[in-house]
Amino acid sequence: MLSATVRVAGDLDVAEECAQEAYVRALQTWTRDGVPERPGAWLTTAARNQALDRLRREITLRRKLPLLVEPATVDPHNPADLDRPDATVPDDRLRLVFTCCHPALAPEARVALTLRLVCGVPTPDVARAFLVSEPTMAARITRAKKKIAEARIPYRVPGRAELPERLDSVLTAVHLLFSTGHTAGKGDTLVDEEICDRAMHLARTLAALLPEQPETRGLLGLLLLTDARRATRTDQQGRLLLLADQDRTRWDQRAILEGLTVTAGALASGPPARFTLQAAIAGVHATAPSLEQTDWPRVVHLYDRLLAVWNTPVVALNRAAAVAFADGPAAALPLLDELAADPRLADYPYLPATRADLLRRLGDAAGAASAYRRAMELTANSAERAFLEQRLAEVSRAAGARPAPG
Repeated sequence: MLSATVRVAGDLDVAEECAQEAYVRALQTWTRDGVPERPGAWLTTAARNQALDRLRREITLRRKLPLLVEPATVDPHNPADLDRPDATVPDDRLRLVFTCCHPALAPEARVALTLRLVCGVPTPDVARAFLVSEPTMAARITRAKKKIAEARIPYRVPGRAELPERLDSVLTAVHLLFSTGHTAGKGDTLVDEEICDRAMHLARTLAALLPEQPETRGLLGLLLLTDARRATRTDQQGRLLLLADQDRTRWDQRAILEGLTVTAGALASGPPARFTLQAAIAGVHATAPSLEQTDWPRVVHLYDRLLAVWNTPVVALNRAAAVAFADGPAAALPLLDELAADPRLADYPYLPATRADLLRRLGDAAGAASAYRRAMELTANSAERAFLEQRLAEVSRAAGARPAPG
C-alpha cells in the first residue's frame, strides 16, 4: 500500500500520511457499508486518491517534495499511467526497496529505512535487529528520509551498472525482514508467517530478476532451507522446540530440495559471500539425520569462512554455539567470555541464553539459572520466554533453589 502510494505522492512522509488517512476512512466506511471483497485494494486505491488530491490541490507544495516518481514516465494526473505495469520489476515494494537502498544513504540507514517503511517492521524491532537503542534507530530513519528529500533520489530500480552498490543492502534488508518474522521480536507466537512469506516473495523476485548474481540465489537458498522447518519449531501448544526436539520427518522436503539446488548453484559461481555461506550452513542442518549426527566440524569451518567475509558478533556467537557441539560446551565458554565484552551484545538475549545452555550441559545449575534469568529479562517473545522459564525451573530444582518469579 505504501509502495504504491509513494509513486503518486512523491514523498515518503506524505505517502505515510495518506495511508493513515485511508485507514481512518476505511473505519468509517466499512463500519457503515461492510468490509469490501478486496480490502487491500480498497485501501491502496483510497491512499493513492488521497495522494492525488494533495498533488492537485497543493501545486506549490510539489516543489518541496523529493521527486521519487520517474521523470517523464508517470503523470500523477493520468490514472492510466499510474496503473501501467513496470516492464522490469512488477513489484512496487521491490522498487521502494531499491530506492531506500540508494548509495547516497549510509549503509545502516538504507536497511533500517527499508524495514521500517517498505516492510512495516516497527522501529523497536528494527533497532533490535541492529543491536542499537530505539531512539538511535528512530534518528537514523529520520535522517535517511531527510536525505532522500534533499538528494531527490529517484523512485526506480537502478540500471545494471548501479546494482553492485545497492544489491548488498537490498539483500540484507530482505534477510532481516525474514529474520524478524522467523522469530518475532514480541508477541505470543514464535513465527510471524506473513512477514516470512513477504520476505520469501521478495527473495524469489530478486533471484528471478538477477539470476547472474550468486548472492541472490544464496539468499533464496538460505530462506528456503531455514523456512523448511517452520511447522516443527513449536508444538501444538505453541511452545518452542529446539532443533534437537523437532520432528525432521515433517520438514518441508520440497523446500529443502529447492534450497539445496539454488545454494549449490551459488557455490559453483565463485568464492562464496555471506548469504551463500549461511545457506551452506543451513544446508548442513537440513540434511543431517539428527542433531547428534550433524557434521559440526564442517559447520564450524563454514562459520570460520563466514567470519572472514562478515565479521559480526552475532556470527561469532553462532560459531561458538557450533563449537559447543563440535568440541564440547567447555570449549565454547571462553568464546562467550570474549563476546560478553562487546557492547553491541549487551542487551542481546541469545548471549545469556547460550551461556545458560552451556552451563546447564556442564552441570553448573546455579550459573545456568543466573544466565537464564538475564536472558528472560531481555526476551520479549512469549514463546521464547516460556521456554526460558521452563529451563530456569529445571535448573533451579537441580540447584536446590526455588525458581525466581517470572
